[in-house]
Amino acid sequence: MLEAMAPSLRAAAAAAGSASGGFPKRLAYVYVPNGKNMADWTPKSVGADFDLPLILEPLAGHRKHLTVITGLAHQQAYALGDGGGDHARATAAYLTGCHPKKTAGADLRLGISADQIAAGRIGRQTRLPSLELSCDSGKRTGACDTGYSCAYQFNLAWKSATQPVNPEVDPRAVFERLFGSNDPEETKEARAKRILYRKSILDFVHEDAKQFQSKLGATDRRKLDEYLTAVREIEGRLDRAEDNPPPPPESIVSKPGKFEKYEEHLRLMFDMLALAFQTDSTRISTFIMAHDGSNRPYPFIGVSEGHHELSHHRNDADKMALIAKINRFHTTQFAYFLDKLKAVKEGEGTLLDNCMIVYGSGISDGNSHSHEDLPVLLAGGGAGSLTPGRHLKLKEKTPMTNLHLSLLDRMGAPAERIGDSTGKLEVIG
Repeated sequence: MLEAMAPSLRAAAAAAGSASGGFPKRLAYVYVPNGKNMADWTPKSVGADFDLPLILEPLAGHRKHLTVITGLAHQQAYALGDGGGDHARATAAYLTGCHPKKTAGADLRLGISADQIAAGRIGRQTRLPSLELSCDSGKRTGACDTGYSCAYQFNLAWKSATQPVNPEVDPRAVFERLFGSNDPEETKEARAKRILYRKSILDFVHEDAKQFQSKLGATDRRKLDEYLTAVREIEGRLDRAEDNPPPPPESIVSKPGKFEKYEEHLRLMFDMLALAFQTDSTRISTFIMAHDGSNRPYPFIGVSEGHHELSHHRNDADKMALIAKINRFHTTQFAYFLDKLKAVKEGEGTLLDNCMIVYGSGISDGNSHSHEDLPVLLAGGGAGSLTPGRHLKLKEKTPMTNLHLSLLDRMGAPAERIGDSTGKLEVIG
C-alpha cells in the first residue's frame, strides 16, 4: 500500500463504513511444538505492567503489541477415552476445537479450522485465499502418534471435517506461489529450466518499476525500493540454500550438524509470509514451525538432545533448562517475524498494527501433556480492534475456540460456533 493510493483507500473505507483506514486486517496462527517450560513463559504480574520471563524476553521490543493470554484450554485434545496420542490431538484440536477420530486410515474426521472458516468467507478478496506453511515435511498418511493418522499431526488447517490442507514446506515453492508463474500444469523440468534461464523475476519488471517510481513521492519511492530489494534478497537466499544438500530425515538425530539450516528455513518462511501480507496476496495463514511430537535436536544453540525427549523431563532441572533454551529460540524467530511486520509502513501505522498473529502451542507442560493454561500470545493491533500490551488471566479452562470466534469477527468472517466454543472472548478488545 502506497501513500499515492491513500485517497481512494479512504474513500472505499468510508463507503464500506470501515474504521481501519482502508487497510485490511491479516490473521495468522504460528504453532510451536511440545509445550513450554511454563515457569519461564508465564508472567507473574497481570495487566499492562506485566513482566517478561526468560522465554518471552526476545519479544521485549514488541511489548506494546503483545497480549499474553493465560487460561485458554483445549479439552478436546485430551484422550476422552481414546488413550495415547496427545501430540496428534494437540495439533488437530488447536484451530478446530474438535476431538479427532482415532484412525490411521483414510476415514479421517475432525472439523473445519478457524483459518479456513475465514478463508471461505473472505478468501476471494485476495489472490490466495490462505497460505499454509511448515518447516516439517513429515508423512501425510499412515500412523504417527499412537494410532492417530499423520494427517492430524502435520496439519493445522482443515477445509472440512475430512479434508486437511497440507502446508508447503519448500521455500522455493512458496516463492513461486507468491511471485512465480503459479502454473499448476508446469512440470518440474520446465520450472527448473525457467529458473535456470532467468536472472530474477524482478528483471522482468525492472523497467516498469523505474517508470512507476518516477511518478511517486519520496516516501513511496523508498517503500517500493524496499519491497523490490526484499524480494530480490529472498530469491538470492533461496538460490544459496539450494546449492547445499537438504538435511536428513528428522529421525536421524545422531548427526546434529545436519540441522544447522533450520533457522534459515524458518526465517525464509517468515519473510515470505510478511511479503504475502504486505502485498495483500493473502490475509490468512498458518505456520507450523515444527510439528507436535518433533524430536528435532538444536545443536546450533547447544542442545544436542531431541526436543520431544527433553519435554518429558520428569522435573529434571537440567532438562527443563534445555527446554527453555529451545522455547526461547522459537520466540526469537517469532520476534524476527514481528520485526519484519513492524518495519512495513501502512498509513500512519505499520503492517503489524493491522495484523492479528496468534503464537502458541496445543500443549502447556510437555511432561504431563497438559492442554490447560496453554502458552498463547496474540501479537498486533487488529487495525485498532485489539488492546495489546497486557497479560490477560482468564477463567480456567476457557476454550481457545472463544479466541478464534473473536478474531473471526474482527476479520469480517463471523461464525456462530467453532468446535467446543462457548462465546466470544471480548476482553481482548
